[in-house]
Amino acid sequence: MKSSAAEGATRPDAPREGLTSAEASARLALAGPNVVAPPRRRSPVRMVLEQLTHLLALLLWAAAALALMAGTPELAVAIVVIVLLNAGFAFLQEYRADRSAERLRDLLPTRARVLRDGVPVQIPMVDLVPGDVVLLTPGDRVGADLQVVTADDLRLDESLVTGESTAVPRRIGDGLRSGTFVIQGEATAVVTATGDRTGLAEIGRLVADADRPPSPLTVELRRVVRVVAVIATVVGAGLGIASVALGLSVSSAFIFAVGVAVALIPEGLLPTVTLSLARGAQRMAAQNALVRRLDAVESLGATTFICTDKTGTLTQNRMSVVEVVTLAGAVSVHGDGYEPRAELDGDHAAKSLVPTIAEAALRCVTGRVVGGPQGWEATGDPMEAAFHCLALRVGVADEPVVGRAPYSPERMISSALSDDRVSVIGATEAVFARCDTVPERMHTAVRELTGRGRRVLAVATRSWHGDVSPEMERGLELIGLVALEDPPREGVAEALQKCRSAGVRIAMITGDHPWTGEAIAREVGLLGPHGAVLEGPVLPADDVALAGALDREDGVVVARATPADKLRIARALRSKGHVVAMTGDGVNDAPALREADVGVAMGAGGSDVAREAADLVVLDDHFATIVLAIELGRATFKNVRRFLTYHLTDNVAELAPFVVWALSGGSIPLAIGVLQVIALDIGSDMLPALALGAEPARDDVMRGHRSRSLVDRSLLTRAFLVLGLVEATVALAAFLTVLAASGWRWGAAVTPEVLATASGTAFAAIALGQIANAFACRSTTRPVWRLRLSDNPLVLYAVGAQALLLIAFLGIEPVAELLGGTWPSPLGWLVAGAAVPAVILVDAIWKSAVSARAWPGRR
Repeated sequence: MKSSAAEGATRPDAPREGLTSAEASARLALAGPNVVAPPRRRSPVRMVLEQLTHLLALLLWAAAALALMAGTPELAVAIVVIVLLNAGFAFLQEYRADRSAERLRDLLPTRARVLRDGVPVQIPMVDLVPGDVVLLTPGDRVGADLQVVTADDLRLDESLVTGESTAVPRRIGDGLRSGTFVIQGEATAVVTATGDRTGLAEIGRLVADADRPPSPLTVELRRVVRVVAVIATVVGAGLGIASVALGLSVSSAFIFAVGVAVALIPEGLLPTVTLSLARGAQRMAAQNALVRRLDAVESLGATTFICTDKTGTLTQNRMSVVEVVTLAGAVSVHGDGYEPRAELDGDHAAKSLVPTIAEAALRCVTGRVVGGPQGWEATGDPMEAAFHCLALRVGVADEPVVGRAPYSPERMISSALSDDRVSVIGATEAVFARCDTVPERMHTAVRELTGRGRRVLAVATRSWHGDVSPEMERGLELIGLVALEDPPREGVAEALQKCRSAGVRIAMITGDHPWTGEAIAREVGLLGPHGAVLEGPVLPADDVALAGALDREDGVVVARATPADKLRIARALRSKGHVVAMTGDGVNDAPALREADVGVAMGAGGSDVAREAADLVVLDDHFATIVLAIELGRATFKNVRRFLTYHLTDNVAELAPFVVWALSGGSIPLAIGVLQVIALDIGSDMLPALALGAEPARDDVMRGHRSRSLVDRSLLTRAFLVLGLVEATVALAAFLTVLAASGWRWGAAVTPEVLATASGTAFAAIALGQIANAFACRSTTRPVWRLRLSDNPLVLYAVGAQALLLIAFLGIEPVAELLGGTWPSPLGWLVAGAAVPAVILVDAIWKSAVSARAWPGRR
């Protein structure tokens, strides 16, 4: 049994004097305050635990535990610090992004004007209750779901909820949605739903329920870590068992196994990736693209499908009349934006009819242009403002109208009555259908203009000696056509072409009419000859069929899309294997922004909800900025491959001494220790790896599809069998040379002093090899001497710091003793230094051979 309060929520015939104070208090107690409940939060403790227990973190925890068991607490502490720092950083990023749905409450105004006890009063918005009669005027935001009781030329901006970019008229009996606002007219309306029962709250639940997918980089890193974990476990255990069989004690074999595992685990990979992505985010921020989630930097580079808005992103949202077709001929209009001054190009007879057409169009619209400090701007609907601008350009002044029948999607026209004459403007097919005759040349003109991407409206008139009624819109006389354009943003066409070159497909998703979206899409070059225009209400019900309809090389437009449509589109495209970037600026876009691989929000004109739900905020609302961010993301991906090659090369050189020690049954001493491995991975190699992460994009970064694979055969072959093998060979040669120079022979004991010197020499050889490797990894096709240092001076600074750290690790006695390797002898330095030319020359030979065979993905 419904209560009276509940019944009031659905009665459109609420008392015109409003509720009494007593009734309002009772309903407030029953319905609760008008607030959107905060979304279900993930526990911060759980979020931290997730960052501490993902696969790479678990692998590092295991390495720390093994290091502690092996009697090397310094190593264990170093690994734990790495895990904690990265977990803390990642947690802060996720914590900020996870609060997007809470921003929905910020869309609600703080106060509302209502009738209480028959008197208009202002009350806190949270006190609105079902049955309240709200008084609306221009500028008011709708703070609850309402139903219109009275209306006087009421128009609302619903773009933040529906995506419709034009003003929407509302009449008596229509519903008004929470989160919209009044831009024209006045009304009284009764509250039908508050708080969690509003449509705005439903959008909030969609935002909270949409799961954020893992980024392509995260997927690839998980795959790399799984491979590394298997290799580290198998190789460590296998060589440990082999060492026991060769005569080592169980305790020595265990220490050896730990060393092998630590040598194979890229301890520096996670911090290097994190800091490289942070640098990529900084570079994007300098280009008006603000990254809110770090792995979105790489995800942008992996994007294969962009779902973009239209107005303000592809276009300037500055509609202007560029051509008028009269019964006597066509007239071109040449003006600047909404500036009233313009030139008309056409014969005299045709130009003389333009004022009549402009006057009729002006009567049907309420949008206007006004001059200000920043020039002439539109107030109200930009398209309607374009008609006012045309009227000013031809000297037509505003005149009062008796009545107006505003535009509606069903009628596709608007009309006005003034001085016993009706003026009508609207879609050509709607106006033509209401005219007695339409010259064939007008049909031809429509085909020609729409073929050039113009938005074409027809203007008609007739005499009428009655009141405003549907009958006055029939038996019209066509007087002309008006062609408008919304100029594309500068650089949009080039950005779209760059996307096609990169294999990135584009869909425009809009709340506008299909013909509007198609005209704009063809104007900016988004739709090619085989592109498609789809409508949200008739999209295929099956996600597989939907993905097939959308997945077109020549672009697609989806008009009249709802929030649920955008969610389905993102899911369908992702299920087909696409990496989806979804743009948006309104409340309705937030669920889709979270569902997409990369949510891209507009920063200048978008809502807080969209910005908080997104991974990337485009500060200038420009589509070209999104494409630039994709380009930077691709460059970041290539840089991750560069420093991953650099890291893996080091691992081979670090592992080789353990393998030689085990296979020789201990006859050859261990060349480097576990702490030296950590010093190389975390200390010596970190800065060059980060410098490689700053390598600028090559000219071909946006040509062809980007590889999804972070680690492939070419990378592994180069790291393990070329660069790593050279470093390992030189390091072992340097180690054995120093031992031999001291009189050591196979299987003989070595004094601690000689072993420390030899170990320091092997350490130096690996470090020097990595210095050369830093330059070699800048490219996969060009030798070191063909790369300009000025393109990335950070590499030079980094290897300089690396050289200083090498001196510190070997020359500062307490540090050298802790690590287990001391300053090399002159002979040791000579052999260790050979690592530099050896790495550079072998790398050049490898690149030449690869280029000759034209292996794919080599750059």
